[in-house]
Amino acid sequence: MSSRIIQFGTSRFLQAHAALFVHEAKQSGQDVGPITVVQVSGANSRSGRVAAFNDTNGYPVIVRGLSDGLPVSHTVQVKSVVRGLSATENWEELSSLFAEDAEFVISNTGDTGYQTSLEEDRRGNDGEIPRSFPGKLAALLVKRWQRSGRPLVILPCELITANGKVLREAVIDCATRNRLPADFFAWLDAHVAFAETLVDRIVSEPIDPIGAVAEPYALWAIKRAPGVRPPCSHPSIVLTDDLEPYERLKLHILNLGHTFLAEIWQRENRSADETVRGIFADNDVCARLETLYQSEVLPGFAANRMGDEARTYIATTLDRFRNPFLDHRIADISQHHREKVDRRIRSFLTWAGEVGSHSSAPTLREIAARYPLKEVAQ
Repeated sequence: MSSRIIQFGTSRFLQAHAALFVHEAKQSGQDVGPITVVQVSGANSRSGRVAAFNDTNGYPVIVRGLSDGLPVSHTVQVKSVVRGLSATENWEELSSLFAEDAEFVISNTGDTGYQTSLEEDRRGNDGEIPRSFPGKLAALLVKRWQRSGRPLVILPCELITANGKVLREAVIDCATRNRLPADFFAWLDAHVAFAETLVDRIVSEPIDPIGAVAEPYALWAIKRAPGVRPPCSHPSIVLTDDLEPYERLKLHILNLGHTFLAEIWQRENRSADETVRGIFADNDVCARLETLYQSEVLPGFAANRMGDEARTYIATTLDRFRNPFLDHRIADISQHHREKVDRRIRSFLTWAGEVGSHSSAPTLREIAARYPLKEVAQ
């Protein structure tokens, strides 16, 4: 039986994350893959990338950075991907693979990937290809139900809380608009598992036409649920009953740290092209962040009985920020700064305060006060 994985999204992130894990699992002797990568949109600018996935020699992922304070630098030639398809140009081939061969679906379709199109999300019959990713997925699931009815595991990697639940609801919405019979929805409930996942890895640079430069740290946390299983075993894949601890660590340590650095960068008029590595080379800035973690962030995690996990994650995060190979521009991090302060800092203060953190967190409170919540129009 095929264990084919269909990956929606051609991003450098997935090239250096899920596809790399599958390659390494295959190298260790596991029966996993192969992967077919699908370009969801019809963007001509990515046609060369799609074609490059058909190269049997694979593509390079350069892993560079610090691990336990020591430098790491090596290249992996990833050969888990064997086919590149365009959803718009290769719909029939994709439909056949999806209906008959796939065991897993992986996706990373960007911040707007779950948006649907009321007028253009038809089922995919008679040459009509739905426009949105949920619309395409719904149409492909219908074909699977009609042809094989085999179970399927869907592992979304979009950075959306409860991503599996949100994607499932979007698919059901598209299917409902197309007036599919009750039998399809019963099959979907019984045989298609939409997992909730959390991914964490900084993939800083693309390699043309495909390939990427990534940091050593990587995590793919998958929430246990009926029918959910990972495509392979790998040290960076974690099955868990609860994603919240992983989400809190990433949001309130890594992401909060990024937003703190962006606040310094904005208020102190630092170089427009400064990177995380560059600002972290400033000993004063480095000391300020380390003090913030120890005196304001760690007490909040300790109050939530996550002190040990937070100490370990803080040490790893500081290594990640010191990565001598990472060109992560703070101008990019500072985009949507107000919203990020709310989600990363203000929500941390609420979470820590609810359980009585002993730190008054003056620095974080000062930053939050600079960006008051916008009033909602009545």
